[in-house]
Parts: sequence; structure tokens; C-alpha cells
Amino acid sequence: MKKTTLLALSAAAALALGGCTSAKPAPDSAPKADAKPVVLVVSFGTSYNDSREKTIGAIENAIADANPDYEVRRAFTSQIIIDKLKERDGLEIDNVEEALDRLVADGVKKLVVQPTHVMSGYEYDDLAAAVDEYAESFDAVAMGAPLLTADADYERVADALIAATADKNADDTAIVFMGHGTEHNANAVYTKLQQTFSEKGAVNCFVGTVEATPSLDDVMSSLMLGNYRKAVLEPLMVVAGDHANNDMAGDEEDSWKSVMEAGGLEVECLLRGMGEIPEIQQIYVDHAAEAMASLE
Repeated sequence: MKKTTLLALSAAAALALGGCTSAKPAPDSAPKADAKPVVLVVSFGTSYNDSREKTIGAIENAIADANPDYEVRRAFTSQIIIDKLKERDGLEIDNVEEALDRLVADGVKKLVVQPTHVMSGYEYDDLAAAVDEYAESFDAVAMGAPLLTADADYERVADALIAATADKNADDTAIVFMGHGTEHNANAVYTKLQQTFSEKGAVNCFVGTVEATPSLDDVMSSLMLGNYRKAVLEPLMVVAGDHANNDMAGDEEDSWKSVMEAGGLEVECLLRGMGEIPEIQQIYVDHAAEAMASLE
């Protein structure tokens, strides 16, 4: 079968802007001649166990349910989280290189790598480079797109987030989604998502980031102009991990919750990762399916 890599997808994404186990299985002593094709779901990871299974686990399960002919495996990119889970919980999760080595040892010949990344930023670029190094070890390998890639993804994500917060919607309430942010040019996804909300008439939905732009100051300026009385905060991240629990909902004076309360707003925090939302899970399922189709 012709070797296939979709590493150009990262560049295309930048231009567009527009029941899996967690423990490491012991590799067989000899490669399997009839190894099933695999979807390797790659996530940054989180040490928040409840959120991990409600989000990353739910995405993995959705991909597995939609593709019974594929085995679904897990890998994390954060070695800090991998080490913490092993030390604290005795839970062993492969990093990307370990997962790829295991796939080769198990005789897997057909591979789809589906990241749970929100955008094609540095993490995605690093993953694509790692997969490229192993491409010759498989008969066919393809990478699925991150969450926000094609124009249709923005429409679907905006619709899913609007629907998921519909019970919080009110004229005096701002709904604020806190993303991570990056120095990578993929950071433009946040501006594009904000524009998508506006085009849908969701003028009380605001997008901000912890580490880039739009910043918390930018969001606060918009909220003050809108004369909102209340703000509902929710992470624009797949998991509700450290950023959601501390930077967003923490009690420190510089958390988003505290800054907004100091600005006179009544604040409610929704500690729900986007991965909990079935419509978001389906986007990842569809992206994995597109990558599978490219292998045929």
C-alpha cells in the first residue's frame, strides 16, 4: 500500500485558520502478522482524573465506537503529566515516541494519528514531525486534523458551545470562553472563533486566552462596554485541568474569576472541558474518518 502522510495538513490548517486503556500494554515478543489498524489518539494530557475520562476518554470512546475495525490507543505529549500520573496513581501512559515504538513492535501497518489539540500550533507541529520520523515503519499513516481547522469546524464548535450554554444565556450575562493561547500563528483561531460567534448573533459570547490575545484585559474591556451584570466562565480547552481550575476559577486575585468579581460582575464558573460535549467529540470522530479515508 502506498505510504501516506498528511503532514501538509498542519500548513493547510494554518492557512485555513479559517474504550481505550490508559495503561501501557507489554509489547509482544514477536510482531503480529494480523495486527488491526490503529487510531492513536494523542492529547496533551491532564492530571485531573475525572476530567480526563469525561473528555479525553470520551473522545477516544467515540472514535472507537465509530470504528470497530480499528484499535484505539492513547498517548500524551506532556512528560510532566505522564510522570505525575505514574508517581501519584501508578498509571502508565505512553508518550508519543513510546506509543509509536509499541505500534511498530506490535506489527501495526496501518495507522491514523488523531490529536485532540484545539489548533495546529507548536504541539501539533511537534507531533507531525515525530510521526514523520516513523512513517517508513508503516504501510500507511495519516494524521487527523485538530479541532479548529476548516471553516466548517468553527461553525460546528460555535454551535456546540452556544447550545451547551443555552441555559445560561441572558441579556445581562456574558459567556466567556477561556482558551490557552500561543505565540504560534495558529493563535488566530481565537479571533476567528470570536468572529463566528458574532456572525451567529451570539454577541454575548466572548473568547479570551491565558497566554496570548485576546487577553483577559481585552475581554474585560468588552464586558465593561456591554454593561453586563454577570459572567459565566467556561474553558475553551478539551479538558478542565490546571488552567480551568486555577487560572479561570481559582480564588487568587489574578484569576479570571477574581478579576471579574473585582470589576463588579457576578461570576459563575463551569468546570467542563469541551471534550465532554458530544458535538465536539463528533468533530474529532469526523476528522479521524477523513484521515482514514485518505489511506484508501
